[in-house]
Amino acid sequence: MNQDQLKQLVGEAARDEVLKLPAGQVLGVGTGSTANCFIDALAPFKSHFSGTVSSSNATTERLLKHGFTVLDPNEVTQLPAYVDGADEIDPFGNMIKGGGGALTREKIIASMAQQFICICDASKQVPVLGAFALPVEIIPLAKGVVSRELEKLGGRVSLRLSKQTRSDLEQTPSQAFVTDNGGWILDVAGLKISDPAALESHINQIAGVITVGLFAKEKADVLLVSNASGVSRLTF
Repeated sequence: MNQDQLKQLVGEAARDEVLKLPAGQVLGVGTGSTANCFIDALAPFKSHFSGTVSSSNATTERLLKHGFTVLDPNEVTQLPAYVDGADEIDPFGNMIKGGGGALTREKIIASMAQQFICICDASKQVPVLGAFALPVEIIPLAKGVVSRELEKLGGRVSLRLSKQTRSDLEQTPSQAFVTDNGGWILDVAGLKISDPAALESHINQIAGVITVGLFAKEKADVLLVSNASGVSRLTF
């Protein structure tokens, strides 16, 4: 079973999970390829929910394409659940997220939800976070200040670049990747994150940081994880 099939499998499991919720509520929906599989699986049952709240422009487009109602988060006070993937998740439900660049909006929507349902394949499970470079969304003018502070943590800091398509269709690094919020992203490689909650709090205090892709305060409550033998359900 390849990774695309594993994503589809866990997306279908997440569909079954949220359909257990009472009808007529608003559902939070995340960003990325695994979340896309969930959206596609849930589409035939969209009438079960009165609406959705999206964590990115790309997710909003996909939800609308499938006929979901997408609400402004400011119109919603609470969500029964938020469903999203992770770049890494540890045995306690702490996660690294933001590989797709939507970490700030993902964290906002997660904070509104009664439960975070993380969906991923088994390759995302790690004993200690940090093999995946930690994303930090910043205000662009703070790049130098924030980079120097992040380097003190012992990691290697790099500015995430966008891709620009030339006329010959070759993808080449261009300028800074810009988030839906107008921010830039610094990726910090080489960390071994033994205390995710403390590091999340520390980085969020650096002037110029919008948010860090550590989800320890808003960690997973439920993990649906797929492997060759099927989908396992874990709770934290």
